[in-house]
Amino acid sequence: MSGLHTTAATPWPVNAWYVACTAEEIAEKPLGRKICDERMVFYRKTSGDAVALEDFCPHRGAPLSLGFVRDDLLVCGYHGLAMGCKGQAEEMPGQRVKGFPPIRTFPVIERYGFIWVWPGDPAAASPDKLHHLEWAESSEWAYGGGLYHIKCDYRLMVDNLMDLTHETYVHASSIGQKEIDEAPVKTRVVGDEVHTSRNMEGVKAPPFWQMALEGAGLPRDATVDRWQVCRFSLPSHVMIEVGVALEGHGGYDAEKSKKAASIVVDFITPETETSHHYFWGMARQFAVDDHELTDKIREGQGKIFGEDLDMLEQQQANLTLYPERRLLKLNIDAGGVRSRMMIDRAIAAERGLQEPAGADDMETAHS
Repeated sequence: MSGLHTTAATPWPVNAWYVACTAEEIAEKPLGRKICDERMVFYRKTSGDAVALEDFCPHRGAPLSLGFVRDDLLVCGYHGLAMGCKGQAEEMPGQRVKGFPPIRTFPVIERYGFIWVWPGDPAAASPDKLHHLEWAESSEWAYGGGLYHIKCDYRLMVDNLMDLTHETYVHASSIGQKEIDEAPVKTRVVGDEVHTSRNMEGVKAPPFWQMALEGAGLPRDATVDRWQVCRFSLPSHVMIEVGVALEGHGGYDAEKSKKAASIVVDFITPETETSHHYFWGMARQFAVDDHELTDKIREGQGKIFGEDLDMLEQQQANLTLYPERRLLKLNIDAGGVRSRMMIDRAIAAERGLQEPAGADDMETAHS
């Protein structure tokens, strides 16, 4: 079925690829997950190919994710109705079921270690519309990451990642430092991306980056040049180029032997209007064969993002309690504001509207 369940109030684009899960999350058992307010179930056929169906048994409405996989069929765990990969009812003990109308299916792609799903019009889905991730295909990069379920509007996470000023306060014991506040921020639109960047020269690395320097074979107490380049792309992905280089060796452009450089990977998948799935990780270009370092960085990153989780959920609680309150906009918010405008334009285009409504709900204040 190709009918869409979106409404005018839906705050996300649907004709886009979202990360649904990691490849390891679906193996022998089906996986249920709500994405863009659609309950979906994911499973693998005997060929290993991933399938995504509406998580709804047409017999009595039970979640198919509570069932099991038999051959290429997904069997409902309530009464045994077996559904095929194209959403059609195939068989059921003692019953004739092939005349049932099919349930909805969703296009999926397995690439870069993730299962990607297209919640919108299946006819518009194309693998060519999935962003190329060079770090995920190269032996010159190492990657480790995880998943958090966060109870807040996915756009609050976009705001968070496109303005790293909060690191000084939320992450004071790990990646924060006062120089982040003091460094000027540059925001611009580059093609179909929003870029926000800052550079800090001649600083001491905070604890997390001291660990990274040591992992890269560099002195952890060295004076460094540090950079942050946040890149937002539709529908809700943020790749953040971060790193430190020994002072005076070119910063961002320094030779690999003089720096610890990484990409903070952020795939933000809406669940409901006040919750999302946050797939986080770090791809790095130093000590790529050091699996112990990968685990150490993953642990450190997990703690850092756990601090974001608490702040964002409390922020959402406040915004839900006081929906009439308008928020101030400072110059540091430019990256998040422009990212939201890009999201709103994509939503408007899907609905055939000329101008997005409510692209910016924050009043301006000068800093």
